[in-house]
Amino acid sequence: MNGPTNGAGYDGVAPVAVVGGGLAGITAALALAEAGRPVTLYEARPRLGGATHSFARGGLTADNGQHVFLRCCTAYLGLLDRLGGIGRVRLQERFDVCVLTPHGGRGRLRRAALPGPFHLLPALAGYRLLSPADRLRAVRGALALRGLDPAAPALDRAALGGWLAANGQRDAVRRALWDLFAVAALNIPSDEAALGPAAMVFKTALLGRADAADIGVPSVPLGDLHGGAALAAIARLGGEVRLRAKVDAVLPGPSVLVGGRRVEAPAVVVAAPHGQAARLVPAEAAPDRDAWAGLGASPIVNVHVVYDRPVTRLPFAAVVGSPVQWIFDRTEAGGLARGQYLTVSVSAARHWIDVPTAVMREVFLPELERLLPAARAARVVDLFITRERRATFRQVPGSGGLRPGAATRWPGVFLAGAWTDTGWPDTMEGAVRSGLQAARLVRRHLEREQAR
Repeated sequence: MNGPTNGAGYDGVAPVAVVGGGLAGITAALALAEAGRPVTLYEARPRLGGATHSFARGGLTADNGQHVFLRCCTAYLGLLDRLGGIGRVRLQERFDVCVLTPHGGRGRLRRAALPGPFHLLPALAGYRLLSPADRLRAVRGALALRGLDPAAPALDRAALGGWLAANGQRDAVRRALWDLFAVAALNIPSDEAALGPAAMVFKTALLGRADAADIGVPSVPLGDLHGGAALAAIARLGGEVRLRAKVDAVLPGPSVLVGGRRVEAPAVVVAAPHGQAARLVPAEAAPDRDAWAGLGASPIVNVHVVYDRPVTRLPFAAVVGSPVQWIFDRTEAGGLARGQYLTVSVSAARHWIDVPTAVMREVFLPELERLLPAARAARVVDLFITRERRATFRQVPGSGGLRPGAATRWPGVFLAGAWTDTGWPDTMEGAVRSGLQAARLVRRHLEREQAR
């Protein structure tokens, strides 16, 4: 959708400029449009969705990576509801994860019909991949985690791995339990992960409300669930989306520089990745921009495999003791008519990010055959790799103190993105929360300006 660049919105009111069409920018634009504020969303790429998008490969629709959410992700669920997407995801009625090993072992973590935090105690007590002694250690570790305050500055400076070791969580417990969720949620090895966001994940999702960790998975391509739906919703509310519109700078006023032309705006929300945002926002507006520009990046790799026949009935499974971390059945979402389409999600993938596809194939196909015996008799129709080099920022000790708030020193200029200080790790939930916070601050700023 393209339009004039003179900054005029409907009723002659200049629209708020939102820079970046990922989940944070989509959320901010929707919230402002719903509040009756004219808004223009600028996205340099030819699509919305940011780090959650889809592409066609033959007759298949593939996502750039596997994304899941939990029932405790209330802001993200609210966004789905506003986009008409609640019926396009599958959310477990009860947290239930099958855990596979390459040697044929199998465990199960399923919450009981008990109030939190007791809902997971039976699952831990019967978890076959741990010895009875290690199950007891896991329970003690869970109770110790409940006593932590994720917002305490000391936890931001400490590492999860060191805390687990100091609290009796042996390597076997870490590999078979804590790493399953910490690595997937934080996208970094537990020895390198900051304790604060890890404690937040465990306390909120696994040790809080009984249904908080129920897992949700999209049943349609992400491009339809997020990008396409947002494009239609913003237009329906009277907003404007400009694709292939790169913003080169945020200027005083405030205003944005788009294609060499200055566009005035009553407020600007910069919802770009942290490195890009640091280049857009002047030091006068954000003196700490060099700090948050240095948050770094942690990659995620996804191995996509199409078989000529079904090889598993599991909708998804976690894996222990293998390069494979999580397996997802994407057959229906990908539109595959025959066979089965699986996605292997590998977080904290620094080791794999530059490995050639041919080598990945030699490693991951035998691993899948060990984990899913039916795959040994199946023919591989297609295999391809998607690589997200900057999937999240590096959530290492000290990174929490670098995350900025939504406000800058320039009135009317605000930040949004999962890398800002949302109280959540770098997740879809964090991105949506940041967009909502930026929209609230924009509305407050505009109300003050109107009252003058």
